[in-house]
Amino acid sequence: MKLNKLLQIIFGFVLLFSVSCTSDYEEIIPEITYNNGLFITNEGKYGTPNADVSFVSRDLSVMQNDIYKAKNNNENLGDVLQTMVFNGDKAYLLLNNSNKIVIVDRTTFRKTGEITAQLNTPRYMAIANGNLYVSNDLYGGAKFVNVYKLADNSFVKKIDFASTSTVENVVEAGGNIFVQNATVGFGNTITKINTTSNTIDGAAIAVPNGNINKTISYNNNVYVIAAGTTDSYIHQISATGSVVKTTTLTGIANGTNLQIDGGRFYFSSKNKVYSMDMNATTAPTSPIITAVDGGDYFTLYGFNVIEGRIFTVDVKGFTEASEITVYTTAGTQISKFKTGIGANGVYKNY
Repeated sequence: MKLNKLLQIIFGFVLLFSVSCTSDYEEIIPEITYNNGLFITNEGKYGTPNADVSFVSRDLSVMQNDIYKAKNNNENLGDVLQTMVFNGDKAYLLLNNSNKIVIVDRTTFRKTGEITAQLNTPRYMAIANGNLYVSNDLYGGAKFVNVYKLADNSFVKKIDFASTSTVENVVEAGGNIFVQNATVGFGNTITKINTTSNTIDGAAIAVPNGNINKTISYNNNVYVIAAGTTDSYIHQISATGSVVKTTTLTGIANGTNLQIDGGRFYFSSKNKVYSMDMNATTAPTSPIITAVDGGDYFTLYGFNVIEGRIFTVDVKGFTEASEITVYTTAGTQISKFKTGIGANGVYKNY
């Protein structure tokens, strides 16, 4: 017992001596990592470089805002964080009004690079064939998709579109890139890009009904939700560029925010959220969620469905922190928390 006590005292003295004699004080704090949770992109206020990213743990129990500034010496991320994509251990953050793409390590969120070449009002990104494809749509000006080599972030090519076109969301399916030529319900075509030649492949793909509000990819197919006068439509487009199926959402006007999870479609109309089996032929008659009505431009500004959880965003008119409410796919609320200004998307990082 006495020997044990003596050893403890000696060990404590040696430890104290070694710390006190260290010439440079080193703060030993475990690195905070973000590889088991969700990122939330916050646009910030237009014209101000206050865009940021929030993190919430997978079980929604831990929340941290402003993680880019926290990990990059208080550096501002930029102006209008439009979207995010992943490739390997990197995340690409597109800053629309800063005309840049910031690259970070998706685990530590430390900055590793930046792309600025040939960007002019960038909108969305997708990855295919070792390249990053970025849509650019200058209001009243040039419309094009830029191609960058992921290996070194170098500029490869600009793919021009007609000035009368719209170049908005871009998605990958079957190794090809599909470009949405529509915005805010105006436009009804999709353009396919061959990623081997990096050229437009064939004529624009016109959907048979409605104007496109949202384009996504799922299991090597492209899905768009389009709105008509009284009904909405979900069109399935194959990886080769053919419209292979149309589902009519009878009586549901202005459908948007299309998501797919667990073999089901999720979408919204105004502040109502609906769900239906992907193979169903009859539209749902009742919503599973009635969200906060933020007005014509801000209602459900952000909306994602990830592994059985629905994330809805109330951006509070861009006047304060956004509020995210999380539901089960049955519509039961399970969590609520606040992020940055103008939250527009939730991204799985696990």
